[in-house]
Amino acid sequence: MSILFNEKTKTFHLYNEEISYIMTVLQNGHLGQLYFGGRIHHKEDFSYLLETSYRPMTAYVFDEDRSFSLEHVRQEYGVYGTTDFRHPAVEVLQQNGSRISDFVYQGYEITDGKPELPGLPATYTEDAKEAQTLTVSLKDPVTGIVLELFYTIFAAGGIIARSARLTNEGEESVQLTRAMSLCLDLPDSDYEWMQFSGAWARERHLKVRRLEQGIQAVDSMRGNSSHEHNPFIVLKRPAADEEQGEVMGFSLVYSGNFLAQAQVDAHDMTRVLLGIHPMGFSWKLEPGASFQTPEAVTVYSAKGLGDMSRTFHSLYRKRLARGYWRDRERPILNNNWEATYFNFTEERLVSIAGRAKECGVELFVLDDGWFGARSDDRAGLGDWEANRDRLPDGITGLAEKIEALGLKFGLWFEPEMVNRDSDLYRAHPDWILQTPDRHPSQGRSQYVLDFSRGEVVDFIYERMAKILREAKVSYIKWDMNRSITECYCAALPADRQGEVFHRYILGVYDLYERLTSEFPHVLFESCASGGGRFDPGLLYYAPQGWASDDSDAVERLKIQYGTSFCYPLCSIGSHVSVAPNHQVFRSTPLHTRANVAYFGTFGYELDLNRLTEEERETVKAQIAFMKRYRRLFQFGDFYRLSSPFEGNVTAWMVVSEDRRKAVLGWYRVLNGVNLPYGRLRLNGLDPDLAYRICMDGGQWDGVYYGDELMKAGLVTSDSASGEVPRGGTSSCDFDSRIYVLKAEE
Repeated sequence: MSILFNEKTKTFHLYNEEISYIMTVLQNGHLGQLYFGGRIHHKEDFSYLLETSYRPMTAYVFDEDRSFSLEHVRQEYGVYGTTDFRHPAVEVLQQNGSRISDFVYQGYEITDGKPELPGLPATYTEDAKEAQTLTVSLKDPVTGIVLELFYTIFAAGGIIARSARLTNEGEESVQLTRAMSLCLDLPDSDYEWMQFSGAWARERHLKVRRLEQGIQAVDSMRGNSSHEHNPFIVLKRPAADEEQGEVMGFSLVYSGNFLAQAQVDAHDMTRVLLGIHPMGFSWKLEPGASFQTPEAVTVYSAKGLGDMSRTFHSLYRKRLARGYWRDRERPILNNNWEATYFNFTEERLVSIAGRAKECGVELFVLDDGWFGARSDDRAGLGDWEANRDRLPDGITGLAEKIEALGLKFGLWFEPEMVNRDSDLYRAHPDWILQTPDRHPSQGRSQYVLDFSRGEVVDFIYERMAKILREAKVSYIKWDMNRSITECYCAALPADRQGEVFHRYILGVYDLYERLTSEFPHVLFESCASGGGRFDPGLLYYAPQGWASDDSDAVERLKIQYGTSFCYPLCSIGSHVSVAPNHQVFRSTPLHTRANVAYFGTFGYELDLNRLTEEERETVKAQIAFMKRYRRLFQFGDFYRLSSPFEGNVTAWMVVSEDRRKAVLGWYRVLNGVNLPYGRLRLNGLDPDLAYRICMDGGQWDGVYYGDELMKAGLVTSDSASGEVPRGGTSSCDFDSRIYVLKAEE
């Protein structure tokens, strides 16, 4: 790993064993992009990578040089209006009405390690040798705005982390109307665009299309990263697949409004932009003040989508998630929500928890309905005190009863919201986001509290902290069940209303930071009506997230498969729920529900008292299996083998770091008859090790070398490869299997 600067050519070269990133100071003082890709040898002069020529209908920067136009030059942080007509990375509205900027190179600094981003989540280092950071400073001579571009290259993996900071060293205030985290100009457009989109209960479905001239984008303007689109995209060469080919992943460490965009110009040059969505955004930058953008992480791989994903997994698991739970196995939990909804008593909760303990569960979680006048979703939000009619001894008493059973206790909050029918709203109706003289919209019968205001965050912090100080709470499920409308803050002047969306998210981060700092041993799980805020920004505070409110095993195949492109398994909240499922009313076998949920944090979303004795014995075996292989599931290397978006069979596997153990999940949605024989090529094994295989807890079978399993494949044929026996149970709709592989000593 190194960052080199050639003073003569004004060229920067960031490189490690995997990648090279090369930039240069252009002849007009702007910072230009020369190369990003696989590692190349360093040399003194890369100027040949900058091509210029006069093109008709082009505006040029210098009167005496018609060949130099920013429209046709690759840049690091493009500005619209001075011969570049593409969408820009930055726009500054000045008091005279101009939006033109001219950021000219001033200098650079190279430091070991990685600086923090104040008030924002970001990747980090624990040893200065893990990374180096380049800071390039540029300045607009007219406005006095200083632009600092930060580039961190990690020692391992094809990773570049980027952000920008703008500081007003001028004499007049300005308005930032656009400040992206990443701008990357690529020399061609021969890519396929991959996005991860959907809606509530079908989040992060994979969508793939070719890049074409024009703009391809995903975004959110909902105040949260959203169920609809994830702040993560991939560009891959058309021939690239899981195991080979050039791939670039772009991930934004942010939880609010975002834009991820690729613009292909008429000459097939591609500009990638990633950052805060400029729609509705402005930030008043007073003299002496600074604005820091969120961090964008780019991962390059020449070894396919799988290698890119495992690089993200390792980085986000080890150097984004933090704290006590970062490296610890996650407890197996039982959540009462789909078991009881709002209809519970303390006696019933203790009964459910007692049965869960008998089955081997480690954590019991009380979901919505424990506070205020909360008997449905129309009242009580914001009143974070126990409902004594339901819980006579409060949360403290219930937690003690749960702990007496030998379980840890967890609790649900939705701290960012308030119902109209609540003591909090009656006392502070001005604390919600609402526009003057206009009707405030509701969602799920609730309003959004104005977390851009410090006094609101302080109030909620004290209410939550009081409960955590008094009760034995080991886990917090942090929910958020509606998007932001009427985004207006009564405490800010008119020229700062464009700051509210961003200030809101900063308030959320502040509350998370304060709670996780005061209660470091509490495990936080983020939830936003399921997967509406499943993003890297929250992973910094909550090392796992509820991936989706849809707990159906078949639907979860696509959700968890799509999620795995960026996010590690230990971050994916995945539970076994009741059949018929409460979202899609599908009945799936109990073994399949567990076989899907194993590849995540694992837990149960049902009342185990309502299962048959035979089913409870199955649950006990499932929990014992998960405990035996939990560290492998949650911290091993993950490989996608067969996509649910391409066929009837899904398969994936997780492999230990030493490659001596692996667990494979195989899933078939619909049964068939007289099907072809099945064979599945595995991945990630040691080709020279001999493995024994156990299927579904049966006998250890045969000896198979790693190269054999990865090249010839594992035979997966069953009774459906022929005539399915009448009355047989050997294959069925929604079937699945788990294979355990262990290397011979």
